[in-house]
Amino acid sequence: MPDDAPAALITEPTAVFAFLAAVLGLVFYLSSLAPLKKFFEYMPPVIWAYFVPMFATTFGLTPESSATYSWMARYLLPLSLFLLMITVDLPAILRLGKIALLMMLAGTLGIVLGGPAAYFVFSSLGLIPEDTWMGLAALSGSWIGGTANLVAIQQHVESTTFVQTLVDGVMTRTPAAIDLGPIIVIDTVVGYGWMGLLIVLGTFQQRFDRWVGADLTFAQRLNQRLLELDTERRPVQIADLAVILGLGLAATVLCRLAGGAMPAIRITPGGDSLISASTWTILIVVTVGLLLSFTPLRKLERPGASRIGYLALYLLLTSIGAQANLAAVLEVPALLGVGALWISVHIGILFLAAWLLKAPMFFVATGSMANIGGAASAPVVAEVYMPGMASVGLLMAIAGYILGIYAALGCAELLRWLA
Repeated sequence: MPDDAPAALITEPTAVFAFLAAVLGLVFYLSSLAPLKKFFEYMPPVIWAYFVPMFATTFGLTPESSATYSWMARYLLPLSLFLLMITVDLPAILRLGKIALLMMLAGTLGIVLGGPAAYFVFSSLGLIPEDTWMGLAALSGSWIGGTANLVAIQQHVESTTFVQTLVDGVMTRTPAAIDLGPIIVIDTVVGYGWMGLLIVLGTFQQRFDRWVGADLTFAQRLNQRLLELDTERRPVQIADLAVILGLGLAATVLCRLAGGAMPAIRITPGGDSLISASTWTILIVVTVGLLLSFTPLRKLERPGASRIGYLALYLLLTSIGAQANLAAVLEVPALLGVGALWISVHIGILFLAAWLLKAPMFFVATGSMANIGGAASAPVVAEVYMPGMASVGLLMAIAGYILGIYAALGCAELLRWLA
């Protein structure tokens, strides 16, 4: 955004959080009203939980960056993941393994091929400088594994690329430096824009599934399990809420402390972390939560522990939407075109894979977000498409983290070769 851009109307961190919580509450209240039920069947509440904060930021009501958003990502994400993990039926989820893994890999392939294809088209037309490949290489890391991989690829490119300059008649070679500013804009506007579109497309998934002849037996088994779970549920008591929130928040803080105590894994000595404290936190939260799902703590699902996890996840979604300012589109139009073409290749390969594998739209959307959005977004999109399946999105995102660094390195070298 320009330096002279006016300040947002709501900037105090607590007020920002209150506004986002109020938006979420209002959206779900309106969705419960009988005259609006039909409308919200086609435009689910989660769509508005994302887009209303985005428009609020675009029109200057809320800030594009805030300590509130950082706090929500730091605490609400681990809290939601922990509560979802301790209530998950892991054996049932793992039975989905093959098709989930193949669709996640198809999404990764789309990112690896889409970046070089988009760079080739726009550089051939003279619309972007040749050295843009370095920033796109870093972006490939973000779109296959998240911020940790973006930093890793940035370090890799800068440490292996040199710029020759003439200084006082002497030719010198200095390491390249990547300007991440425009890359963050592409990541935010195109990445989150695609996430918003995926949420909207959730209303059309049945048509897509019929078109590809998708095998939905896993969904039928899931629905049966959810019906059985509904018979086990009981009204939530204050004691239940105290235990769920107390356990969830304590686990969140303890896992953050454990993540901060873990050694950072770096590409180069003294460089930025490849696996940072936040990454360790997510890995520890997921691991501990999954292990506890085999204990009596899984019975916390009866009073609705996962629903509190989803509430935290939807609150987090409002903060994601608030960080996507549509006005940023006007600042780097050519690079946004690169991002749009890149995503289009990714989408095309996913749709082709879905047609070949007869995979439902659920796996298209979740496979895409497992790459582009990571652990923060994949569970949200998975839950929009099939309630009760957020844990599948999370597991696919974790697989993306593991694969991401290798695939993104391959994409970076393809871009270097083209340049």
